[in-house]
Amino acid sequence: MSIKRLETGPRMSQAVIHGNTVYLAGQVAMDAPGKSVREQTENILARIDKLLAEAGSDKSKLLSATIWLTDMNTFNEMNGVWDAWVSPGNTPARACVESKLAAAKFTVEIGIIAAL
Repeated sequence: MSIKRLETGPRMSQAVIHGNTVYLAGQVAMDAPGKSVREQTENILARIDKLLAEAGSDKSKLLSATIWLTDMNTFNEMNGVWDAWVSPGNTPARACVESKLAAAKFTVEIGIIAAL
C-alpha cells in the first residue's frame, strides 16, 4: 500500500494518507497566534477543512479527533466553535485534554484522523 504525504517539511508532514485513511498532524492557529480560543479554533478548523480537501476527504468522514487545550476553563468556548463546524450525524470519536503546548501563543491544538 502506498503512502502519500502532504505539506512535508524537515520535521513532519501536515497530512499522511495511507490506504483509505488520512492522518493530520496536530494543527495550531498559525494565522491567529495569541488570539482568543474561539478565533484559534476557527482558524484551526479552516486549516483542517483545507487539508482534508487536499487529501480527498472532508469533515463528514472524521473518524477521530484529539483536542488539546492549555486551560480546560476554555472548553465551552472551543466547543461552541466545534459544535457549529462538525458535520451533524458524523461526529468522530473524540478526546479533549488540558496540556501545555509547544508555544505559549497557542491555546488550542487539534489532531484529526479521517476516512477518504
